[in-house]
Formats: sequence, C-alpha cells, structure tokens
Amino acid sequence: MSTQLDRDGQPLIRAFRGQAVAERKLDELIGIVKGVLADGVVSQGEAEFLLQWLEANREVAAIWPANVIYPRLAEALADGVLDLREEGELLELLLQTVGGNEAPSQGDASDSTMLPLTRPAPAVVFADRSFCFTGKFFSGTRDWCRRQVHERGGIPADGITKKLHYLVIGEIGSRDWLHSTYGTKIQKAVSHASAGAALAIVSEEHWAKHLG
Repeated sequence: MSTQLDRDGQPLIRAFRGQAVAERKLDELIGIVKGVLADGVVSQGEAEFLLQWLEANREVAAIWPANVIYPRLAEALADGVLDLREEGELLELLLQTVGGNEAPSQGDASDSTMLPLTRPAPAVVFADRSFCFTGKFFSGTRDWCRRQVHERGGIPADGITKKLHYLVIGEIGSRDWLHSTYGTKIQKAVSHASAGAALAIVSEEHWAKHLG
C-alpha cells in the first residue's frame, strides 16, 4: 500500500511525518554537539544552549542517545554553575556519544543487542531490585549508574549471584564483547539465568529508557 503524499511530497500519515521530523531534529542535535566539541571544551554557555535546545525539542530528548545527554546536562546545571568536574564529565559523555562518529540511528540495533540479552526485554523495576553493571556506559560513570539505581529504591550490586535481578551491559565497548570471550559477569549471569534464576540481562539503552 503506497503512502499518500501532500503537494510538497511529504507523507500525510502523521506517524510518518512525526518520525521524519524527529530524525531531522536528531541530525540537528548531532551537528550542535559536534560544534560544541570542536574546541575540545564544553563552556557554561554551550551547555546552557544545548540544554535549552533539548528542552525546546522534547521529542528528540526522548530518543537515544539524547535521553542520556539531557538528564546529565540538567543535573550539571541544576545549581546554575558548570564546574570543572561537571565540564569534564560532559565533555567525555559528548565525545563518547557523537564525537567523530554518527550517533546510533533510530531503529538501528546497538552492538549490545547482539549479546545474550533477555528476550523479550523485560520491564525494568527499580524498587527493591538489585542491579549489577558491566562495560562502559554512555549514560555516565559506573558510580553514576549505581546512584540512579539507589535513588529509585534499587540495590546496586558488585557481583553476579543467583539472587541478582538485573545485569546491565554498557553500550561503549559492546563490540569488543562480540569479538572476544564474554566477560565473567556475563558468563555467570547467563549460567544463572539458564538454570532458572530470575535474572534479566539488559542493554544500557533499555535500562536508560526506564530512568524516567
């Protein structure tokens, strides 16, 4: 069935148009971020502009990886001052996200989705649930990820046990996992899950979507 077009050749179906607009906005965001990274510094003004842009384009703020950039920016600027530590963390995040490479396109499978993730991906519940992290993360440092769990009533865990609820695999470096032996945390998690433990293995992207 062909898609009806308007006189400008644009799809009449709202869903198609919404997706097209979001994709254009995401391209715009990537361009802005690369401009910010051009001098290797994230200034207070640049951070504020990027945050204001995301707040004005909420349909993009909900798309990976914008949905991890946005809360990190908001947290860093919550007190109105971007200190040196926050600047360094933001610079690292932006470089890891789009620096020198295109960000993941909508609908593209991330590298970690080719790992032994739980299928179908389960809902992520934080309250009274334990979380262990492996790999490197777009979302933030390992400590930042653990803090997000703690603030939502969850329990950060250091290792894999049969009582663990979630193992979260970071997006950065997932390609390395694919071309080498799985890390010991992933191996143990797969073994426990195969033996019937209620342990879910999820990607960082899936976990981040539930941060709200």
